[in-house]
Amino acid sequence: MENFKDLLAPVKAAADIYRGYTQEQVDKIFKAAALAAADARIPLAKMANEESGLGIVEDKVIKNHYAAEYTYNKYKDMKTCGLIEEDVAAGIRKIAEPLGVIAALIPITNPTSTVMFKILLALKTRNGIILCPHPKGKNCVAETARIMLKAAEEAGAPKGIISWVTEPSKEATQDAMTECDFTLATGGPGMVKAAYSSGKPAIGVGAGNTPVIIDDSADVKMTVSSILLSKTFDNGVVCSSEQSLVVVDSIYDAILQEFTDRGAHICSKDEMDKLRGTIMVNGFLNAAIVGQPAWKIAEMAGFEVPKSAKVLLAQVKGDVDRSDAFAYEKLSPVLAMYRANGFDKAIDMAAELVDNGGLGHTSAIYIDYHAQKEKLTKFENRMKTCRILVNTPTSHGAIGDLYNFALPPSMTLGCGTWGGNSVSENVGPKHLLNVKTVAIRRENMLWFRTPEKVYYKMGSLAVALDELRTHLHKKRVFIVTDKFLASHGMLKPVTDLLNEKGIQFSVFSDVEPDPTLASAKAGAAQMEAFKPDCIIAFGGGSPMDAAKIMWLLYEHPDTCFEDMALRFMDIRKRVYTFPKMGEKAYFIAIPTTAGTGSEVTPFAVITDEKTDKKYPIADYELMPHMAIVDANLMMHMPKGLTAASGFDVLSHAVEAYVSMLATPYTDGLAIEAIKLTFKYLGRAYQNGAADPEARDGMANASCIAGMAFANAFLGICHSLSHKLGAATGLPHGICNAIILPHVVRFNAADTPTKMGAFSQYTHPHASDRYAQIADALGLGGKTKEDKINKLIKAMAELKTTLEINPTIKGHGIKEKEFMGYLDQIAEDAFDDQCTGSNPRYPLISELKQIYIDAFHGK
Repeated sequence: MENFKDLLAPVKAAADIYRGYTQEQVDKIFKAAALAAADARIPLAKMANEESGLGIVEDKVIKNHYAAEYTYNKYKDMKTCGLIEEDVAAGIRKIAEPLGVIAALIPITNPTSTVMFKILLALKTRNGIILCPHPKGKNCVAETARIMLKAAEEAGAPKGIISWVTEPSKEATQDAMTECDFTLATGGPGMVKAAYSSGKPAIGVGAGNTPVIIDDSADVKMTVSSILLSKTFDNGVVCSSEQSLVVVDSIYDAILQEFTDRGAHICSKDEMDKLRGTIMVNGFLNAAIVGQPAWKIAEMAGFEVPKSAKVLLAQVKGDVDRSDAFAYEKLSPVLAMYRANGFDKAIDMAAELVDNGGLGHTSAIYIDYHAQKEKLTKFENRMKTCRILVNTPTSHGAIGDLYNFALPPSMTLGCGTWGGNSVSENVGPKHLLNVKTVAIRRENMLWFRTPEKVYYKMGSLAVALDELRTHLHKKRVFIVTDKFLASHGMLKPVTDLLNEKGIQFSVFSDVEPDPTLASAKAGAAQMEAFKPDCIIAFGGGSPMDAAKIMWLLYEHPDTCFEDMALRFMDIRKRVYTFPKMGEKAYFIAIPTTAGTGSEVTPFAVITDEKTDKKYPIADYELMPHMAIVDANLMMHMPKGLTAASGFDVLSHAVEAYVSMLATPYTDGLAIEAIKLTFKYLGRAYQNGAADPEARDGMANASCIAGMAFANAFLGICHSLSHKLGAATGLPHGICNAIILPHVVRFNAADTPTKMGAFSQYTHPHASDRYAQIADALGLGGKTKEDKINKLIKAMAELKTTLEINPTIKGHGIKEKEFMGYLDQIAEDAFDDQCTGSNPRYPLISELKQIYIDAFHGK
C-alpha cells in the first residue's frame, strides 16, 4: 500500500507554487484541461462502463461532455485569483486564496465525469487535488486524471498538481481526508459522514430518494417522456434520478397508459414481490442492480421482460410504507408509482418519501405552474429538499444548466443540514476558495433633515398660514393644543386667521403636560371623524408630541408603539421600518415656548397611562412639514418656564455640538444657538414681554438648536435628565441645568474609560469641542482646561441669573429617597436612546456617580 504522505508531498509543493499564479495563467490551464477532458469523453466513457459494469456508454459520454464543457463555460470568466471584487467608495476589497490540497472522493456511479468536474474546480481555484476512487473505478479515474494533468502541465501548471490513489482502500481514503486541507466528498452516506468526522473541513453530499408529484394539470406526454428520459439515463445511476412517482388519482390512469405506450414494463403483483427481495438485501440497496438495465434486474428477480423494456414500473398500493423496498433510493431503472387521493395527499406522501432517505436532495413536480401557483407554493413549502424541480427530468435538471440556466452546473449536489451537509446548493468554485475581505475604514453617509419650510420672526404667523389657502390649498385643519392655551385665548390668532381664509377647523385641547396614549387615541378618533387635510400642533413640547402621535394614528391606525420605540444604534438601520407619513394630512408645528425645538425634530414621547410606560418615538417621517416660529406667541411665558425651557435649549445645542454624530452642517447651528442663549436667556427671564428682542432671540435659539440635535442627536445629559425627571417630577429643563456641568466635566476626559463607537469619531475630542464653545462665547482662557472651567463657570452664572438651584437636593429631593432609586435610574439612563451618541461611552457606575455628584453639587 502506498504511503499517503509520500503521495501528498509533491501535490502540496505544486499547490504552493500554483498559489502564486495569475488569473490569466490559471484560465489558460483551466481551458486546456477542459478541452482535453471533452476530447477524451468517448474512450473514458467506455472505460468507465467496462470497469464498473454500470450504466450505458452513450449516456456516460454525455456526462463526460457535460462535466467538461458546461463547467468550463459557466466559470471561464469567474475571478478566482487575487482581487476578485472591489468597491472603492465603500472601502471593500475581496481577495481569493486557494484552500491548498483537496481530497476528492469519487463515486463508482459517475467515476470519470465527477473526476473531470472536481479537477476543473481545483484548477480554476489554484488548488492541488488528490483523487480517491472506488476500487471498481480506479483505472478509469487514473486515466481521466492523467489526461487532464498532461494538458494542464503543458499549459503551464506546476508538475504534479493532480494526483490519485492507485490502490484504493478505506485506510487510504481516511488518510486523504485527514491529511489534505479539504475534502470534497461525493458518495454514500458513510463516506460523507467520515469526511465530516475527519477533523478537516469538508463538503459532502447526501443520498437522493427523489419523489415526483404528478398533478392533474400536468401535460401527460411531456411528463412521461421527461421521466423516462431521466430514469433511463445511464440506467438510473444519477443520485437525483426519479425514485417514486406520486400521481393524483384523477390523472393516474392516463399516466399509467402513457408509460405503457412508451415502453415501460408494468409489473404484476407477483413480479413486484420478487423485485422487493432483489432491490434490498439485508436492509440495504443491492449493489448488483445499480446501473443495470431493466431486463437484467428482472432476470435477477426471477421473471422475464423484453430487452426493450425501459423501466420496471411498480404500482404500490396504499400509503408510503417505510419498510417497503420501493420507498427507497434504487439507482436503477426501477420506479415506484403511488396513487394519491387529491393533491394535498400527494404532498404528504412525497414528504414521507423524502424523510425516508432523500432529505435535502431533490424533489420534483409536474404541474401547470401558471394556473396552479397555489399548489406549487404548497409543494415548495413542504419539501425538505434543496432542489425543487418543476416539469423537469430530475437526472438532467438537478445538475443544472440544462433545463434551467441559472442553476449552476455541478456533479456534487449539496443537501443542506437536512442531508447532513454543510452546503445546500450545487457545489462550484466558490466553495473551494478562501475569500479575504479587506475593509478600509469609511465614515457613514450622514444626513441633514429639516422641515420643508421654517417661518420665523415676529408676525410670521399670518404670512405662513396664508400658504394654507394660496399654495397648499388646504380646506380642513385639525388643531392640537392644551387646555391652558385654548382657555386663555392664546389660540385666537390662529383661529381668526383660519376663519378669515374660510378654512374649516376642529380643536382638540385635552393634551396633558405628559401626553398619554389615551389622549392621543381620543384625538385621533376626533381627527378621523373630522378628516383633516392639515394638522396644526400649537403649544409647547407636549402638544407637539401628542399631535405627532395623533397624526401617526390617523394615517396608520394599526401602529405598534412597542416596535416603533425599539432602541436603535443608527436611525437609518433600525429594525423597524417607519410607515410613510403625510399621505392624508400636512403637518404644521407652531411653538408657544422657546425650549423643546419639537417644531423641527423627528421626536415624540407618549406615555401608556395603563402601564406608565413611556414610548420615545424617533423617525424622520415624524418631522413636521412646516414650522412657524413667531415670538409674539411666546411673550408671556412664565419666568419658571422661561428658565427651564431656556436651559433645555442650551443643553440641546451643547450636546449636539459634542455628539459623535455632529457634522459641519450641525456645528454652525449648535454654536449659534449657544451664543443666542447666553445672549438672550437672562434678559428674557428678567424682562419677559418687555424685551421682545430677547424673546425673539430665544425663539430662534430654540428652533436652531432643534435643527442641530434633530440631526446630530444628543448625549447623556438628556439620558440622565429623562430618568431623573421621571423619578422626581422635576421639570426636564431644570434637570438639564443641574446635570449639564457634570456631563461636560465627564466628557472632557481625553483618556475616557470607553470612547463611543462611530466611524467618523476618530478619537476622544469632546474637550476640544467644549473649548471651542468657550471661544465662541469669548470667555477667554489660555489652555483647554481653562476654557472648559470658564464654560462651566458661565453655566453656573446663568443658573444664578435664572434662579435655578444647582443641586438635586436643593430642589427638595430627600437623599434617602434618592438613593433608593439611584441604581435603577442609572441603569435606565444607560439604556436611554440618547446615550448612544454621547462622545464618551459611559459605564453604568459612571452614570451613577454623575447622579451622586449632581445631588450634592460636587
